[in-house]
Amino acid sequence: MLLKSITSADFSGKNVLVRVDFNVELDDLAHVQEGFKLEVSRQTIDFVVGAGARSITLLTHFGRPDGNSDPEYSVERLVPEVTHVLGRTVHFVPACRGTIVSAAIAAAASGDVLLLENVRFDPGETANDAAFAADLAAPFDVYVNEAFGVSHRSHASVVGVTEHLPSYAGLHLAEETERLDAVRFNPERPALAIIGGAKIETKLPLIRALEEAYDCVLVGGKIANEAIDQKISFSDKVLLPQDFDSPARLDIGKTTASYYAEIIKKAKTIVWNGPMGKFEEKPYDIGTNIILNAILETDAYVIIGGGESLAVLERAGVFHRIGFVSSGGGAMLEYMAGHELPGLRPLIAA
Repeated sequence: MLLKSITSADFSGKNVLVRVDFNVELDDLAHVQEGFKLEVSRQTIDFVVGAGARSITLLTHFGRPDGNSDPEYSVERLVPEVTHVLGRTVHFVPACRGTIVSAAIAAAASGDVLLLENVRFDPGETANDAAFAADLAAPFDVYVNEAFGVSHRSHASVVGVTEHLPSYAGLHLAEETERLDAVRFNPERPALAIIGGAKIETKLPLIRALEEAYDCVLVGGKIANEAIDQKISFSDKVLLPQDFDSPARLDIGKTTASYYAEIIKKAKTIVWNGPMGKFEEKPYDIGTNIILNAILETDAYVIIGGGESLAVLERAGVFHRIGFVSSGGGAMLEYMAGHELPGLRPLIAA
């Protein structure tokens, strides 16, 4: 998929709205636990600043405030960490539309970075309300989508604003689609998918798509339990666990983990989404760790995505050893399953 890149846009003197995905977890000390989501936006922000933009305004959702203002979900809590990651002073704006935003942009010095309040404080966001989208877009000249992780949502800040502004793909978002296209359409063989986590209803379409396109699909996690319990039938290319850690089935068993590891060693392309068990609690992380270690020992091209999978990488400190890490969870699932993402449609190059 060829998208309109920011490298072809004119940002000189423009007020630029950048949709980012800063929907992160905070620990008890309000430290960001998913710094990767912040880091992937830096390249695009640096580019827009360097291209002479008058101001750069970041817009994100944070948590599920259900259309209500809630201090717990204010993105003001993210400002110190965002400032640190971007290496720039970030000015918080306590609104996402209206005169407060317009005034903040007018007062901004050249190259300033602003962070608007949580866009999901307004119910118009998830409803993709036309008037709300127009208000979001009103103070800006250009829109950039650097939020692949929400591009499967028909929301105002993802889809609606593109009807009012010239719209472009951020650098990381564009790279994500290129990398995912490569492993969708032309993977080096043997091509292997590893699918875990929960919610069989959301991951079954991906398993079916990869069952057709790939040489083997290894299934673990809660979705394996659900597939077994529901007696879902697959071709011989889809492998379900042979054993579990215990009757509670909170992790794949050691026989399964070892068997999966042997298959991983032979792969040349690996796509992984979702852990093999309840990895956040010991000893139910054993299966996931065996899979991760097997992946790290291969010379295969690896793409890993999904919130829980990223947490596995962060715990192990091995982000730098993975070929490409996708910032999308549900978006990656839908894209790899061949579904059109509403947020990408307006970015497609003519």
